[in-house]
Amino acid sequence: MKRLISLLLVLALAGSFAGCGKKADEKADENLIGVAMPTQSLQRWNQDGANMKMMLEEKGYKVDLQYANNDVNTQIQQLENMITKKCKILVIASIDGSALTEVLRKAAENDIKVIAYDRLLMNSEHVDYYATFDNFKVGVIQGQYIEEKLGLKENPGPFNIELFAGSPDDNNALFFNGGAMSILQPYIDEGKLVVPSGQTEFSIIAIHAWNSATAQARMDNLITAHYADGKKLDAVLSPNDSLAIGIITSLTNAGYGTPEKPYPIITGQDCDKANVKAMIKGQQSMSIFKDTRTLAAKVVEMVEAIMKGEEAPVNDTETYYNGVKLVPSYLCEPVYADINNYKELLIDSGYYTEEDLQI
Repeated sequence: MKRLISLLLVLALAGSFAGCGKKADEKADENLIGVAMPTQSLQRWNQDGANMKMMLEEKGYKVDLQYANNDVNTQIQQLENMITKKCKILVIASIDGSALTEVLRKAAENDIKVIAYDRLLMNSEHVDYYATFDNFKVGVIQGQYIEEKLGLKENPGPFNIELFAGSPDDNNALFFNGGAMSILQPYIDEGKLVVPSGQTEFSIIAIHAWNSATAQARMDNLITAHYADGKKLDAVLSPNDSLAIGIITSLTNAGYGTPEKPYPIITGQDCDKANVKAMIKGQQSMSIFKDTRTLAAKVVEMVEAIMKGEEAPVNDTETYYNGVKLVPSYLCEPVYADINNYKELLIDSGYYTEEDLQI
């Protein structure tokens, strides 16, 4: 009889410990934030993810950070797992902004709030907030840089330019292109800027998945078809650094980078290390600096507000329509780095060290 009582007591204690463990798990789940990033193949997304995780953990949250290797199905599975784990908020930098409608519906059914991170989530009512940089302004700055360096306001030209755009499944690519063309198109119409290839339509100049090799191949074809006769190329509009690296490789292979055949003005975005080094070497002209620390900090503010049951901070409610709703957004300010200011922006601010940018 004593043995039976002892056994029952042991079982009861075990059950109570199991119950405590379950409650601890549930409590942990209350602070679990899911962060879905598109890929680790681009430096900027590694930094975005690392900054987000660090800042959220400093505030006491648990973070499930996942990278999807630019595969949409993988990202969907990762998000479904985050929903199953009872994440309270999902922060999503999508691969294809239009491909997550169903998983966003599942998140809403489970009372999970969604913050679109840097790339707008399209065609869904279940997007609560959007945090990004002012993407139209990114393009404007790139266009203005070309305008200034070519002296388009004063110089009659004509100057030859080729245009590249980002991935068609990334809504930001349209904003980048729209901002740049708001500056450049009037000069094209006026004849000060000439596009020898004639390729100006977004659908033609867009580079799927922001792929460097695809950009390099397209630049190869442009050089062969339109510049083999020695025609001068004065500028290339590249919306980001991964495309710029491909463009630079193509131009270098074609003999650019000499006093007789200098590199054209080449724009970019993200200030990846390889591209800053290219700026130092005189290959790339500029790159938009989007300080991922700034964006991550803003998202942490949004998370904190949502977890308290409050409205998240936004500064734009009229720009970002995702096909179903206007998504309340916070737009951070972009700036550009070039050979003249990169040390102040990137090294003095602690974003990079001197060693990071050694050639």
